[in-house]
Amino acid sequence: MKILITGGAGFIGSAVIRHIIDNTHDHVINIDKLTYAGNLESLPEQISASPRYSFAQIDICDHDALDNVFQLHQPDAVMHLAAESHVDRSIDGPAAFIETNIVGTYTLLEAARKYWSQIDQTRRNAFRFHHISTDEVYGDLAGTDELFTETTPYAPSSPYSASKASSDHLVRAWQRTYQLPVIVTNCSNNYGPYQFPEKLIPLIILNALEGKPLPVYGDGMQIRDWLYVEDHARALYQVVSEGKIGETYNIGGHNEKTNIEVVKTICSLLEELVPEKPAHITKYTDLITYVTDRPGHDLRYAIDAGKIGRDLGWTPEETFETGLRKTVQWYLNHQEWWSRVLDGSYARERLGTGE
Repeated sequence: MKILITGGAGFIGSAVIRHIIDNTHDHVINIDKLTYAGNLESLPEQISASPRYSFAQIDICDHDALDNVFQLHQPDAVMHLAAESHVDRSIDGPAAFIETNIVGTYTLLEAARKYWSQIDQTRRNAFRFHHISTDEVYGDLAGTDELFTETTPYAPSSPYSASKASSDHLVRAWQRTYQLPVIVTNCSNNYGPYQFPEKLIPLIILNALEGKPLPVYGDGMQIRDWLYVEDHARALYQVVSEGKIGETYNIGGHNEKTNIEVVKTICSLLEELVPEKPAHITKYTDLITYVTDRPGHDLRYAIDAGKIGRDLGWTPEETFETGLRKTVQWYLNHQEWWSRVLDGSYARERLGTGE
């Protein structure tokens, strides 16, 4: 296949590209706007130098540029990962989320539909538009033991999740109205190598190493299901290759943890791996600092990933313990990557207070 991947310089997108180039014979066309969260250094040289990889710096809201890419590369499938994705940033500045996640998805759908309508029938039958979304569109599972399934009603809480819910609805509408062959996946919280340090796990790792406060929202009892990004990348490739048109697949790691559990586990790993701590603390947990909760913070997300297991045979390979250890070790071994990412535009300050 020749796969057009949007947002391929981002955290999940780059993991998908690394998986495809390293484990298949497929070709990848990476288009990315290269915002603060997009970093081509997340694609090692053996990837970027591959004859099966190409890159174009494109905003998915630019319909002319998208038309040109489709005509030039003639992809067999689209994997749409480009998105503004940080809840706190969406509280402070929702406009970028509306523009990229809603208008950008619409623009990409139209470019894909135009291209799809022009190719021959055999290629039309094989074409796939795979839209990658989040479990946050389903809202809050607080007070229940239930899990999100593919038929859970949407109830987004934040500007981010509302914009992703909107993009999901657009994708499904383009199938129903125009018969564009689409597949949707909704995933739980990803973690792993190359994640921008505004997200919980890399933020806690880097702050702890420098002896800075480890911010925990509210009482830290919010529950998330954690999914190792390389497990997610495998799942996404399996869906675009084998998934059924019109279906939704929920992808989760079967790892429900409270935020405070996550933070304390990272501290425990650092005690083992980096026993020499900043001088002003005796143990990493001394740095835990409870801060005012995020406005509208959902208390629990949890995914039932049974369908993708039954239909496609996918299961996560990493437990939370093995995946988190790999992640902490990766950040310890790749200071040059995160030092360049933290170029001064983001100083790990608190975002999204709603003030």
